[in-house]
Amino acid sequence: MQEQSIGGMLRSAREAAGLSVAQVSAATRIREPIIHRLEQDDYEECGGDFYARGHVKAFAKAVGLDPDALVHLYDQQHGGAPQPVRAASVFQADRRVTMRERRGPNWSMALVAALAVVVVIGLVRVFGGASDQVRTADVQPVPAVPEAPRKHPAKETKRRPAAAGQAGPRQVVVRVKAKRTSYVHVRDADGRRLFAGDLKAGTVSTWRAQREVALLFGDAGAVSVQVNGRDMGKPGDRGEIIRRTYGVSAP
Repeated sequence: MQEQSIGGMLRSAREAAGLSVAQVSAATRIREPIIHRLEQDDYEECGGDFYARGHVKAFAKAVGLDPDALVHLYDQQHGGAPQPVRAASVFQADRRVTMRERRGPNWSMALVAALAVVVVIGLVRVFGGASDQVRTADVQPVPAVPEAPRKHPAKETKRRPAAAGQAGPRQVVVRVKAKRTSYVHVRDADGRRLFAGDLKAGTVSTWRAQREVALLFGDAGAVSVQVNGRDMGKPGDRGEIIRRTYGVSAP
């Protein structure tokens, strides 16, 4: 699947999933006119970058795309991610808080309370006839639990790692070299994310996975791909946003 913009990718994913604009609106709580604008890469009705990023993330999640990858592409196209705001610059004290003067203990009240306790204890002993001895519960010793014999750890068999760039059985090895800095998102056949971020110029990265490897290129003309030792060249032209999936037998 090849798309030129975020809105095009969202529209194609929605149509491929068989969802209408009304169904996406009900699932994301985004109004239908805004969904039409998002598919046309028009974010003026969103109310700012903060809400636009949230709409793109919710839309992508509803149609089965990776929300973090599309939000990252949106940030690249609109000046980068928002900078964090320090709490000290938002919450400032308008007035000083005065601490109450610390006072010493009230010894008169403490003496009265102590005398009251002594009087109550004396009355209980005189009229109650309670014994001064306190019975203690019999403590039965608990037999120790015999410790299970330790088993000798099984000897680990050493496996010879596969050479760099070579794939094992049912394994796909993808090697990407960046000529210019480009965003790359990599997932395996089970949807687990192997990598997501900018691949710097001159960097060479290799990923291994069982059955297949799926990649999303933010600039398809900035990288070259090698699969299981086979040179695949550039996945697309300069500035193109392209998805590619490489399997075991043939890319």
